[in-house]
Amino acid sequence: MRHDGEAGARRPSLRSKILLAMVALMAVLSVAVVYQGLVVNEYVERIVWKTLLDGELDHLLQRHREEPGYRWVDSDNIALYGMPGSNPIPPELTGFGPGLHDDIDFAGGERVLLVREVDGRPVMLALDAEPLEQREQALAAVIIAAALTTLLLATVAIGWSVSRLMRPLDAIATRIGALHPDRPGQRLRTPAGASHEVAVIAEAFDGFLDRTDRFVERERGFINQASHELRTPIAIIAGASALAMNAADLPDAARGQLERIQRTTRDVEQLISLLLVLAKDPERLAASSDLVALDALLPEIVDDHRHLAAGKDLAIDIAPLPPCTLRAPLPIVQAAIGNLLRNAIENSDRGHIRVRLERPARVVIEDPGHGMSAEEISAIYARMARSGGPDGGGIGLELIARLCEHLHWRLDIASDRGQGTTTVLDLDTAGTAAD
Repeated sequence: MRHDGEAGARRPSLRSKILLAMVALMAVLSVAVVYQGLVVNEYVERIVWKTLLDGELDHLLQRHREEPGYRWVDSDNIALYGMPGSNPIPPELTGFGPGLHDDIDFAGGERVLLVREVDGRPVMLALDAEPLEQREQALAAVIIAAALTTLLLATVAIGWSVSRLMRPLDAIATRIGALHPDRPGQRLRTPAGASHEVAVIAEAFDGFLDRTDRFVERERGFINQASHELRTPIAIIAGASALAMNAADLPDAARGQLERIQRTTRDVEQLISLLLVLAKDPERLAASSDLVALDALLPEIVDDHRHLAAGKDLAIDIAPLPPCTLRAPLPIVQAAIGNLLRNAIENSDRGHIRVRLERPARVVIEDPGHGMSAEEISAIYARMARSGGPDGGGIGLELIARLCEHLHWRLDIASDRGQGTTTVLDLDTAGTAAD
């Protein structure tokens, strides 16, 4: 019995998480460095402007003191306002107090303005900073481009380093994903170049696999031995009940009990066969399987179970069967189909149970019984709960589920409350393995 879980969202790899974290850290550091560089540049720029304009204004005042008739002449990039013989202060600059003022939009460009109180009146020097601002912007662009280039190169270097470091762990993950529960003797082995932590994981997992192999082998040996030991008393019970059935003066009540003993004996024989199958490795099991003609076997199974419908207004109909053969253990095929048919009969009171065979190897049983809700079907899949018949017969869905998983068969149940149940047993191992 195979359950197809819903495909979850793809989980991000550890490599991508580490790479993303490192790149994010580098990006934050790059932004911090660029920001700090721009702040420092702005701070140094103000010191340079102030030193330059203070020196120029000090020189101008010194000349005025030494040469009272000295007249300042504005140059292309610097202008004086508020001194005798200079330009008056423009209205646009009257609101600025003493000190250095940067990034002032004046006279068609950016200006740096130094304001100083001289003899109770403001004196201003305005420096044209437009060319220097353009160079500053170009320098900032170069710094940002360099930071981005450094971040790109660091990302490539970090990606290569992380890939190299993660290679042994990836190898371990790949080997774990390739492990198959039915193959004994599987080991991970520590990959070359693995770190101490990866080696510890591999050794611990190998130890777990070794203990699991010993446990499975011990359980299989126990089941195999116990099943063989049970065959003898079961055969004795079957033979004794068959001889007792031949007695001419056997009361009807005793005959009914003997028939029940024989049915129970067959069920136990099927259970033993199933346990022996589960105790075998699937590869070995395939080599010892039989070539089963389902189209001939299905009517026999139906006839063997018709007595369960006695006393009910219930009929079992078999649709025309196409030729169908498969290689599988014959007693297990009989037990699986018989158990599903038993469930259909025990959960139906009246109507028709329809059995059909679909190629390549699908047995479909439709019953008019009580039906099941979606929650009950989910519970069957989740808990593999045993079916409960009136006499407790059958080997139960739990073992059928394990059987289907072991042999790569598939069991599907579809039902609506009060509208019966459709059970599909797909015995096509090739198609099931390909899903």
